[in-house]
Amino acid sequence: MAEAVVKTGFSFPKQKNLYVGKVRDVYNIDDNYLVMVVTDRISAFDVVLPEGIPYKGQVLNQIASGFLDATADIVPNWKIATPDPMVTIGHFAEPYKVEMVIRGYLTGHAWREYKAGKRTLCGVPVPDGMKEHQKFPAPLITPTTKAMEGHDEDISKEEIIGQGLVPADEYEKLEEYTYALFERGTRMAAEKGLILVDTKYEFGKKDGQIYLIDEIHTPDSSRYFYMSGYEDRLARDEPQKQLSKEFVREWLIENGFQGKEGQKMPEMTRDIVERISARYIELFENITGEKFVPSQSAGIPARIESNVLDFMARL
Repeated sequence: MAEAVVKTGFSFPKQKNLYVGKVRDVYNIDDNYLVMVVTDRISAFDVVLPEGIPYKGQVLNQIASGFLDATADIVPNWKIATPDPMVTIGHFAEPYKVEMVIRGYLTGHAWREYKAGKRTLCGVPVPDGMKEHQKFPAPLITPTTKAMEGHDEDISKEEIIGQGLVPADEYEKLEEYTYALFERGTRMAAEKGLILVDTKYEFGKKDGQIYLIDEIHTPDSSRYFYMSGYEDRLARDEPQKQLSKEFVREWLIENGFQGKEGQKMPEMTRDIVERISARYIELFENITGEKFVPSQSAGIPARIESNVLDFMARL
């Protein structure tokens, strides 16, 4: 099996600090640039799983890079270049402390809340009588807090503005960008026979300008259904055929784990790791319409360091 990169420890010129997220290692270069290394770590229920997934970082980085390019006319984004299959280098922007989640369908977390009896999501009313995976009359924005550690929490627009997390006028712009990005992503997915079910966007600010930051329309941040057969499966109350990380969550749930205290992480066998890797590659090929070309499978950290240093020398 190919090498999985689950940890990095580079020391780049003018590096101020390193932020280690659930999946990404982000190197701050003099508060001007970020070097984002998308590792092969995988998380679910806000817990990093014990095994890395080969090629996952490459898949996420290349999908996000393509969508950043394809949406740059809607909102400026942080990307400058992708000098390595697992790396994006871009502008440093001060992130807003919320994630803009947008949902086109009642599924995943939203369905679990709805099934438990809730009829408002983040202050947004949801109609009675809906079924799992049904399309909303119009997409819903259901923001979450941006937790540095632990679980992100649902939050309403009114709470975001009331708590001073985002000024009212800037929040309106974030909503405007979120709807426009989701519409573009929905159209691009449909061209490939997919439904963009839900996703999240993160934004930051630099020199008074709002930027789209981090990832966009990847299987870690988004959920996709296959368009073919969607209506038939919905009518029969059958599970949708999907391309997302939800199958990992479902596997964990089936094995008694939802990230709650006292629960034991199930063993990640070689077979489950290889199946997860194959699913990520499947999504890449379906959402991009391109054949996935695996990068070298050994000596990856040295390759990353060399490619980043070569590009930074030209910055």
